[in-house]
Amino acid sequence: MSAAPKTGQGAELHIAIIGSGSAAFAAAIRATEAGARVTIIEAGLIGGTCVNVGCVPSKIFIRAAHVAHLAAAHPFNGLEHHPLRVERARLVAQQQARVEELRRAKYEDILETRPDINLVRGRARFADARTLIVVRPDGSEQRIDADRVLIATGRRPAIPAVSGLAGTPYWTSTDALAAEALPEHLIVYGGSVVAVELAQAFQRLGSKVTLIARTTLLSKEDPALGEGLKQILEDEGLRVLTHTEVKGLRHDGINFHLATGNETLSGDRLLVATGRQPNTDSLDLARAGVKTDANGAIVVDARLRTNVAHIYAAGDCTDQPQFVYVAAAAGTRAAINMTGGEAVLDLASMPAVVFTDPQVATVGLTEAQAQAQGIDADSRTLALENVPRALANFDTRGFIKLVAEKHSGRLLGAQVLAAEGGEIIQTVALALRAHLTIHDLADQLFPYLTMVEGLKLAAQTFTKDVKQLSCCAG
Repeated sequence: MSAAPKTGQGAELHIAIIGSGSAAFAAAIRATEAGARVTIIEAGLIGGTCVNVGCVPSKIFIRAAHVAHLAAAHPFNGLEHHPLRVERARLVAQQQARVEELRRAKYEDILETRPDINLVRGRARFADARTLIVVRPDGSEQRIDADRVLIATGRRPAIPAVSGLAGTPYWTSTDALAAEALPEHLIVYGGSVVAVELAQAFQRLGSKVTLIARTTLLSKEDPALGEGLKQILEDEGLRVLTHTEVKGLRHDGINFHLATGNETLSGDRLLVATGRQPNTDSLDLARAGVKTDANGAIVVDARLRTNVAHIYAAGDCTDQPQFVYVAAAAGTRAAINMTGGEAVLDLASMPAVVFTDPQVATVGLTEAQAQAQGIDADSRTLALENVPRALANFDTRGFIKLVAEKHSGRLLGAQVLAAEGGEIIQTVALALRAHLTIHDLADQLFPYLTMVEGLKLAAQTFTKDVKQLSCCAG
């Protein structure tokens, strides 16, 4: 371990971290490795959103739904279709057991084995730029003075101002993932990542699902992705209403009744998934002088610094992308910088995945984004009917789209709607990081009958008609 970093008075550097999710723990571990003393302040469950109520339970739920769907609707002749009996309570019990296992292994055990990380239970707020007040569970207050502060408080579901919604037993994603009974008719309000993932999963497990999106599905992405996903969801039996607002609703004790202006929709459960808001409103950031954007997200630079020199922020409470791996990377870099280093979080080749089936995966720039930056861009879209692996799977739903600079062929980005899209996109991320061109990608060797071979074929479409190539793309 390196020598402990010192304050201006020669004392050991003390870092206070508000929150206990991936950003917080990544920062705490790196800071203690640099010799700092760390205090983590947490009012709720250790581990934050991802392990407890986000990534981990949702992917278990989605995987279970995928298995059920394959049993009932696989594409292979000669194999019987068997709709599975779903015991939701048992699925939830297994899911939560794995959640608890991972929370213990990745978070709680670390606290028990790292005496240089002190956990303080309670809710923190700023008294001033250097002082935190922690209200402990018994109501007492504890003052914490720190040389550096990292804010890593995450986000929570945002609840829209819909007339009649308050006071009803609507679900957030947390409620939906813990529910031990399947709805007969689930209405999902939202077109976000959470909305589309959970909507498809519930449909596959046997619920009737209606999805209401205020604009389009995945509205921040290339429009082709949302349009393609909408068609796939509808083909599976979901009803998808885009460009639809909920004007008001009521709950009669059994069912929700939602008025959209065109019709009234009724269902026994309502999942609100219209986005997430940063957990910053109770921190008294104004007392510390920390700036936020209009949505309450803390504004940080590439070194995770706020506008206050000794206060840093990382993870979903900031204005950076809301992904657990971004949060962890940000926490690590914040710790390096808080202990005297210089580390930058480079998001230029950050991949993103939506865990629908097929998956939506993106990295880099869309064609529209490239053109908005003044780049003369070109693109090609390869339908999956041209990918041998997709043909062998009897699943050609989706496409691979590559974006490149027109004159140089420099790869700029990719948008993928495909089975195993998350595995495909990482190859593009590495290609972007290595500054490869479309021609470089087209000349690479890819193993035959893999989905990632689709990248080679997509690259070749810039100069060739891939329908005229032999089986292995050459």
